[in-house]
Amino acid sequence: MTLQGRKIAILIAPRGTEEPEFTKPRDALVQAGATVTVVGLEAGEAETVNNDLDPAGRYPVDRTVEAVSASDFQGLVIPGGSVGADKLRGSAAAIAFIRDFFAQGKPVGVICHGPWTLIEAEVVKGRTLTSFPTVKTDIRNAGGTWVDAEVVVDQGLVTSRNPKDLPAFCAKIVEEFAEGRHPAQARSA
Repeated sequence: MTLQGRKIAILIAPRGTEEPEFTKPRDALVQAGATVTVVGLEAGEAETVNNDLDPAGRYPVDRTVEAVSASDFQGLVIPGGSVGADKLRGSAAAIAFIRDFFAQGKPVGVICHGPWTLIEAEVVKGRTLTSFPTVKTDIRNAGGTWVDAEVVVDQGLVTSRNPKDLPAFCAKIVEEFAEGRHPAQARSA
């Protein structure tokens, strides 16, 4: 699959985004030909973690969430990490950015604790998704259906549970972003 000409945003928290859930999807998208923009809450660098607590790498933030719009991209990836996802869901600008992808009917990939941001954006109701198991009650309370599966696709929304699911998650986001499936198309079909 090729993502040549596709612009994809990937969110990152200032500190707390899970390293492999950021780097592996980013690398898979770049390898497939996408132009990936790292979007952060703050300018400069963001520090990722392993297992929520151990410092990992430092990555440059290409643009702040206030400086971009969902209309600038054809897709969005939201990595997990409980600390990073919590920081992202606490940002009104990040939540508005995420909500706009759904409003514009663009595909979104979310892994691990990342669905917390979807709950905050109020886009979970009526959808089937997966996440890290401790998020399942939050998803159900938000009106979603939680399933325990390696990867789940619901009308352009791709979700996975944890870093062990990354091979399936990365393959599926490349496929969904290449095909341009999105919620608005699926609902009107």
